Order: sequence, then structure tokens, then C-alpha cells
Amino acid sequence: MIRSFMPALATLAVLAAGAACAEAQRPLPTGQTVTPLAAKAAVFSPLRTGIGPHSDYVADGAAAMRISPDGRHMLILTSGYNRYNGPDGELLKDQSGQYIFVYDLTVKGAVHRQTLEIPNAFYGVAWRPDSLGFYISGGVDDAVYRFVRGKRGYHQTGKPIALGHSAGNGIDVKPQSAGVAVSPDGRHLLVANYYNDSVSLIDLATAKVTEQDLRPGKIDPGQRGVAGGEYPFDVVWRDARHAYVSAARDREIIALDIDGGAIRVTRRLAVAGEPTTLLIDPVRHRLYATEDNADKLAVIDTSDDRLLQEAAMGFPEQMPEQMPEQVAAGDLGKGVNPNALALLPDGQLLVTFGGINAVAMVDTSGASARVEGLIPTGWYPSAVATRRGRLFVANRKSPPGPNPQGCQPKVAVERAQPTACGASNQYIFQLEKAGLLQAPLPRPAELANLTLKVAENTGLDKHAERARGDAVMAQIHQRIWHVVFIIKENRTYDQVLGDLETGNGDPRLAILGERLTPNHHALARQFVNFDNFMDSGEQSSTGWSWSTAARTTDILEKTAPVNYAGRGLAYESEGTSRNLNTSLPAKARHAANPKASDDDDLLPGPLAITSPDAKDDDLPGQGFLWNAALRAGLSLRNYGFANDMPYDADEPGAAPLARHAFADKATVFTADDRALAGLSDPYYRGFDQKFPDYWNVQEWMREFAEQEADQSVPALTLLRISHDHFGDFDTAIDGVNTVETEMADNDYALGLVIERIAHSTVKDSTLVFVIEDDAQNGADHVSARRSIAYIVGPYVRQHALVSAPYTTINMLRTIEGVLGLKPMGLNDALAVPMADAFDLRQKDWTYTAHASLVLKSTALPIPPQAFVAATVAQTCPLRTAAYWAQAMKGQNFEVEDHLDTTAFNAALWTGLAGATETPARDGKDLSQARTVLLQRPEMQPPCPSGSL
Repeated sequence: MIRSFMPALATLAVLAAGAACAEAQRPLPTGQTVTPLAAKAAVFSPLRTGIGPHSDYVADGAAAMRISPDGRHMLILTSGYNRYNGPDGELLKDQSGQYIFVYDLTVKGAVHRQTLEIPNAFYGVAWRPDSLGFYISGGVDDAVYRFVRGKRGYHQTGKPIALGHSAGNGIDVKPQSAGVAVSPDGRHLLVANYYNDSVSLIDLATAKVTEQDLRPGKIDPGQRGVAGGEYPFDVVWRDARHAYVSAARDREIIALDIDGGAIRVTRRLAVAGEPTTLLIDPVRHRLYATEDNADKLAVIDTSDDRLLQEAAMGFPEQMPEQMPEQVAAGDLGKGVNPNALALLPDGQLLVTFGGINAVAMVDTSGASARVEGLIPTGWYPSAVATRRGRLFVANRKSPPGPNPQGCQPKVAVERAQPTACGASNQYIFQLEKAGLLQAPLPRPAELANLTLKVAENTGLDKHAERARGDAVMAQIHQRIWHVVFIIKENRTYDQVLGDLETGNGDPRLAILGERLTPNHHALARQFVNFDNFMDSGEQSSTGWSWSTAARTTDILEKTAPVNYAGRGLAYESEGTSRNLNTSLPAKARHAANPKASDDDDLLPGPLAITSPDAKDDDLPGQGFLWNAALRAGLSLRNYGFANDMPYDADEPGAAPLARHAFADKATVFTADDRALAGLSDPYYRGFDQKFPDYWNVQEWMREFAEQEADQSVPALTLLRISHDHFGDFDTAIDGVNTVETEMADNDYALGLVIERIAHSTVKDSTLVFVIEDDAQNGADHVSARRSIAYIVGPYVRQHALVSAPYTTINMLRTIEGVLGLKPMGLNDALAVPMADAFDLRQKDWTYTAHASLVLKSTALPIPPQAFVAATVAQTCPLRTAAYWAQAMKGQNFEVEDHLDTTAFNAALWTGLAGATETPARDGKDLSQARTVLLQRPEMQPPCPSGSL
């Protein structure tokens, strides 16, 4: 259904500018800050829809911006999460589409005139040459929507033009249309079919659709198995006969010849990065393309389709004198994420840098394009335009703030929902909003000052702090030979440590408090309680990239919200693309998983679409921590990272549910990352909520004993323990089949790892780092991104509270310092190590694991003495496996985050907290007078009410 809104007077966005700007001043969970009002006369406004039953709704995921050919109007298209729950927790379809914001362009700027709503969209928007209408690609709807201008604004005309795909290319994926472009004569529309590796040509007079596969092997059988044409993202026309399409995964820009209804590929131009946005300069005969993953700008001569250059994008080579540190483009590593383009009348370009929250002014007049200066924007700019000397920039998201009502209800869970859930709409993607920045284009003197502001916002000016931290880490590096890096799942600080006697925790939100997590609490007490630690990723797909590479690619930023909203696309993180293990050849993929096609032309080659590149351009997809360690010559062992083996018993080739996989010689793990394939324990199970972490840790301890005996403990151990994700309550083994027992299992497994190392021969040379990949499935009174983190071992401060605003990136910078590794990219290069967590005098340490009493109900062989040290009364009643199976009915726990998150979080809160009220969304500091605060009746941790 298409819905429209036209404000009577001024733009609703401007009316809410004050609130948006206050939100925009908050620090980001990446360690950066945003200052969208830094430019003179800048105005920053949220994309308030003014449409639907909740007209104050602000959209997220601004994806594209287009000014009409006559220069009178501007469109902003969203392609984000945009899901809104009603009072009963059910999705409000009238408030849960994607949005088209229509602006009039005046001498004073852009004035919002109309909002249109469509079911789905993914990047594609194009004006008609006569400015009387426009076209939107419908994303997973596999269609194109048509709009025309009438007396009261724009409205849909005719039925959507169907593109005719029944599925996308991959395993269990749907089609996904992306970029669209209208030919200069207005006769044809070209569509990039992102998941079908093709383009569709639409005759706009007849709506006839002609499709051309872009893969070499489908065009010429002699090219079978040759990579090319996959993940086409954007399209542009050079003239009525010629066009270009960017093929992101295969890193090529394809020239097309279009004769009537026939499409012919005439040239493939290889580029270093993943090309996304395309822009034609018809006057200078140039085609520009942003290159994701390489931080470059491709420049092509359209007169002969020749690649002229790939200019580095980043900070200007010549920074203002006030910034003494050398920051030549590319020196800091990758991560600026160029993603949108606009052309100035003099031929200069505007290029948005999503990774550093800025728009660059790029001079293209010389032999090589170069960045002249930077302008601060909102968080993650993704669209840009210019008109009459003014700048327009739209950003994808905003700082989320606290989410104490972070459990969205669904009627299917229980009819009577607790007040704490309500219709809060506080899921992480629902809290991050899009905005529009308007400002006059700065003059050179102002541009220099704005460039300095961007440098400050990214932490470039913290050279002294980094130097001090690096000095500490250099000393730690001389003492520590082994790092164990543990990644867990999805918990907030308040959920777990809100009841701790130190730190800024809210005990009312501690539904997974000390009764379930004695080891999490003991470690926070014995070592350092980081009560202001933020996870850089929203959820697991982005969270795993941040946790293992200190950055995300732009394509992942574009696609993750769409996937999590159920708007198509696959979970493309941790090594897979369209649910395929691209590290294997096609035939081997099919042998490992019969659902995978054996078609040699289906994503040939090892590239994974969202895997970050290393600093060197000849190392695509090798930008992870393990790649850096291996290049440095360090030994490494992987336990559970990047798994491709199916665990659903109904799936062909599923791994057996083996507690003693080594003894049974049962392979239960295969890596989908080539670098990890020969370095992974095949007997350590990956993500599987049916399987207790306890048994996985037993397998790690088996190998650790061998390593200890052989003096071959690896320099870097990657260890995944994931039962704090929860799930599979009806099929989980050993009675570890409730939220309570699964959380306690995860807690005890963590404690066992620490205990084993504490009593080993390498205890004095080993540090353990623990992190949650994200904090999406819980409430927190400070931030929806705040989570738990630990550093454990020798030289770590004991009984300490550290409230520094650390993030995932700071932890990775610290691990790099311990191992003697160089930063992997821009973000960790600019991060400060967590040096205040260490004390070089504190060498002695030990630890003994404790088991929560709730594990007594399971069949895990836990020794009785492990239960002795319980420090909190187990007063809360326990739900049963049958209860949780019913409450979570319909959820998919087979793969990370394939959940109806709204229903999941609602059920979690209902089952663990009952009808307990939660505080207002105020972010108050609760760190003072904790002893008194914890004794107050109204501050007690929640328990479910009623009979079980």
C-alpha cells in the first residue's frame, strides 16, 4: 500500500531540529562523536514522517537522495529497519514501510512538502527527465514503483512493474532490486538486480521487461566459473544507448550497450574495492564510483571506457597546521567508507564518508582526485546532494540512548504483557534515526576549520593519549605471550551486572543477575568492572565484524537493517554470502550442503561480500584479527568462529549432537573462512543453542592440555561460547533448556576457561579478553549499546572500577598491543588502548569457577563443590523448558539472530521479570551510594510473578 502525507506549512523536520541536535551531540559507540551543526548556518533535522497513526515517527536508514532535473525538488529514500509496534506489540503495517521524503528546493534550502510510504525499498530512486515523476525500486518486492506529480503532490500511478524473479541466486534467498536509472530520452528504465546478478531493462511505454545476466559464464559458456557481474548495486546512463552498472562483490564496473530491448556487456573494468554508487559527469566525460572496502574513488573516461585512476579517499594529504599528526590518505588504514556522490558545477565532487561521519570536498581537476577538506555530518552519512551553493546530507542513524523498556511485546507470547514491555519500540534499530543536514557550502577558511573538527570527532587529536597507552601496552607485550579472545552473545550491562555493588548499574533491569551469573560477577569484582563499555555493532552481523575487524563495510551497514527487518537479504556476516560458503568451490559447497547449487557460475571464487579488506589492496577479505596475527607469524587456534556446518537435524549433512566429538571422531565444525580452515578444532561445535557451552569448553580444555604439555599454547586463541544467546528449548540436551539454565551454563563455561588458565603453566603469560558481540537483546538505562567486557589475568588491576568510555574498538586496539600487531584499519589506529586496566605490579592471580544453583536441575556433570560458593539467594522461581518452548514458539535459533526480535525480547522479559515496572528513559547515574541503593525495596532485581 502506498501512503502519502503533505504538511500544510513548513517542514516537520525543521520543527524538531532542536531535539535532533541534542541527540546528535552524544558520543558514538565507535568512540567517535558527531557535530552536524559545526558548519555555519547549518540546520540538522530528523526525518519525521508526518504520516500514519503515529505521525511523529522518525524514519531510519536514509539511503539515497536525488534532485529533480529542473532543480526544483529533492527526494530522500529510506532503506532501513523502519518497524513500528502497536500497543499490543504487533507490527503496525501502516507505520512500518519505507519512506520517500519530498522537498521543495528554495533559495533558503529544502522545505519538506510530502511523505510517501511504500512496503519495501533498497537504494534505487530515479527522476524522469521531465521532473514530472520518479521511480523507486521495491527491494524484496522485486518490482518498480511509479510516481507522477498531480495537483496535490506526487502519487503512485499504475501497478508496480514486476521484475519476474521467483528467487535470488543463493540458498533460500529472495530477489532484491537495487539501483534504478532512467535513460536520457525517458524511454527506458534500467534496474540492478542485486541478488540475481543481472540488470532489467523496462520499456516505460509498455512496461515490458528484458533481463540480462551479467555473469561471464552465463553470457559465454567458455567463461564458466569466472567471477563477474555479481551483486550489481547501481546503474547510470551515459546516453540513450550506453549505461554502466557497478558489480560490488566482483569489484568491477560493467559497460553496457543497449539497442532497443537488447543489452550487451561491452567491457568489464576491474577496480580494487567493491564499487557501489555511480555518478556521471556528462560535461567532462567522467564516470565516478565509490569503492567500498578500499576507500577509493574510481574515475573512468566515458569516451573510451578507460579506468583513469583510483584515488585514495580519507583525510586530506595536507591537514591544517593545527593538526600536527601526519594523516596522508590511506596512512591510517581503511574505514572511511565512501558511499555517495554529488557533483558541483565546477566539477568538484562531494563524497560522503560514512565511516568518519563527514562529507568530503574532492578536487578532480588535476591528474589525481584529492580530498580538499571535510565537513562534519550526522552519524553515518549515506546520501548527498547540492543545489545553489547549498549542501544536503542525509545520515542513516543516530546514537540510540538508553532502552530500559528494551523488550517489545507480541501478543503471541502472553495476552497480559508487563508494563515494562508496552509498545516501547526500543529495539536497537528502532532507536537509531535518520536526519537531514542543510548548510551553505563552506569557503576555504571555514573548510579548514571544519576539517579539524572532523579530525577531533574521530580522535585524531588524541595522539598523546595513544602514545601513553601504547607505552603501557609495549611493557605488557614483553610479559604476555598468549591471548585468549572470547566472544559471547547479545547481553547488556544492566541485564547481567546491574545488581553489582559497584558501577552504574540498574538492579531493576538485572534479569540475568548474580543468581544466574556468579562468575560474571566474581570476575567483575576480582578484576575490572568496565561499567561504560559500548558494543560498536548493533547486532550480530555488524557486531561480529566490529568485534573481529574493528570496522564494518558500507555494504554491511546498508544491508544489515534490511535483513533484520525481514525485508529480504541474507545474514551476510561471519564469512557467508547469500547463505553460501564461498571459501569452497561450487562442487565442494554442494557436497557439504546439498541445498547449495553446484552451478559453477554461482558466486565463484572465495570473496565474501561483507568481509573487510586488509590495508593492502591485494588482500581482499583478509582484514580480520586472525589475518593480522597470521601475517605477523603468530600461532593461532580457532574454536567456533566462522562456522559453516549445519546443526539442524533435518538438514542434510548436519553435524551429530556429540558431547564427546573427539572421542567419537565426529566432525562438528567446518570454517567458512579460508584462513581459519586448517586452524580450527573440528570437534568444537559452533553456534548451536541445543548444545551446552559446558561440553564445548571440555573440548577446548582437552586441546589446551595437549598444548600445555607440548609447550605449544597458541599466541591467539579464538573461543566462542554462545549460550547467552538462548534458544532451542524444546530440543536442547542435558536439561540445559531454559533461559535460566542456558545463561548459567554460559556463565559456568566462562568461569571454567578462566579457572583452567589460572591453574596452568602459562597463567603468568596469558591474558583473557571477553566481549559480547552486541547488546541487542536486552534493556539498559544508559545505552542500548552498553555491554559487559572483561580483561582477566596477570598485570590486570584487581578490585577496580573503570568508567572510561571504552568500546569494542578499544578492546581490539588493546589486544593488538598485547600481541605486537599493527592496527588493522582506521578505527583501531585512532583508538586508545585500555591501558588503565593494567598494573605492572599485579602479576599474581588465581580464579576458581562457581556454578549457579539453577544448574543443579540439569544433567551436566558439575562437581558438588562448584555450587558451594553461591553468594546470592536463589529466590526467583524458575520457568520450565515447556514454558520457554511455548513462549519462543516459531523462533529460528539455528543461525545467529534469525529471530523475531520483538517477540524474543518480550518473552525474555516476561519470563524473567514478570510485571516489574522499569524506570523512565533518563540515563541517570546510579553509581553512587550503591550499598544503600541496592537495599531499597523498589530497586531489587526483578523476578517473574505468578505460578509457573
